[in-house]
Amino acid sequence: MANGIQKQIAETFLEMAQGLETGSFGARPKIALTGMGSEHGEENAMKAALEAAKDNIDVYYIGTLEAEGVTTIKVANDEEGHDKMEEMLKNGEVDGAVTMHFPFPIGVSTVGRSITPAFAKEIFLANTTGTSSTNRIEGMIRNAICGIIAAKAVGNAHPTVGILNVDGARQTEKALKQLKENGYEITFAESSRSDGGCIMRGNDVLQASADVMVMDSLTGNVMSKMLSAFTSGGSFESMGYGYGPGIGEGYEQLVMIISRASGAPVIANAIRFAAQLVRGKVFAVAKEEFAKAKKAGLDRILNEVAQSAKPAATEEEVKEPPKEIVTAQIPGIEVMDLDDAVKAVWKIGIYAESGMGCTGPIIRVSPANLEKAQEELKKAGYIG
Repeated sequence: MANGIQKQIAETFLEMAQGLETGSFGARPKIALTGMGSEHGEENAMKAALEAAKDNIDVYYIGTLEAEGVTTIKVANDEEGHDKMEEMLKNGEVDGAVTMHFPFPIGVSTVGRSITPAFAKEIFLANTTGTSSTNRIEGMIRNAICGIIAAKAVGNAHPTVGILNVDGARQTEKALKQLKENGYEITFAESSRSDGGCIMRGNDVLQASADVMVMDSLTGNVMSKMLSAFTSGGSFESMGYGYGPGIGEGYEQLVMIISRASGAPVIANAIRFAAQLVRGKVFAVAKEEFAKAKKAGLDRILNEVAQSAKPAATEEEVKEPPKEIVTAQIPGIEVMDLDDAVKAVWKIGIYAESGMGCTGPIIRVSPANLEKAQEELKKAGYIG
């Protein structure tokens, strides 16, 4: 017991010393970075790790390189590195991770954070990868809440919200305004165009007219790429914080997405972003925001959205097979077809789950059932 007390005292004094040195008090966030798989080599990722570690962050570099100032977890390849990252997250060895791909479940998508060119203002892109819902309108409504969560977790107590003028923008606006009328706190941005309103155009993105810009994740992915790499033609992402953390109702695993084209400045910022979210208790913020939205009638509004999208014909009820571990991925399915594709596989007695991989929507099955599931999906026309 005495040893335990001595250790705690030593850790407390170490935190105080580090706080006096850096100006940042409290426990240092522990963030893992998978360094293999980048188009710019491991050296690019290690450079980012060393830069971020200067900001009172314990960085765990997963790869083959070593350097003073970060902790290296040696792995042989990208796949092994990804497995190690997931293990460290699961065991609580790190508070969060930055990686180039991750199969988020449906219901979870990432909130990007970019720097806009007009006035060098930051903007949260809600969302950039993953899928908050297979229903487009529901997804954008949830994206708005996720964007608010990310902004609040890094210190913006009252972020303004704009909706990009894409398909579904008006329905999303109507739903969000219903939430506001019912008591959910949301501050709508005003477009810089003369007609104003919270529906945003391209120039509003460039000027960051809204703190949180709501859109579907495919559009958000393009926006994030353009804002981060417009000076390089897309080959080197030099600005911003990457594609952001996966956020969703009830989801509590901090995984930040960057791309294989992300340069050291973006990767370092992604690590800093992760640390800010840890310090800002992002999942406590998420729990609180979803609770407030539900109190304002979120479930009822989403149910109305879902009902309006349903076809008149009654859908065939398909029983879910017994669950099993699913690690094999089947890509190439349209996001709007995901639910139906999963049921097509269930019909032949194979358990499957939908998700979002680094290249788009996926269905996950067990390796033993992969070939049979692919054949069924081809037969049903879901994949080529």
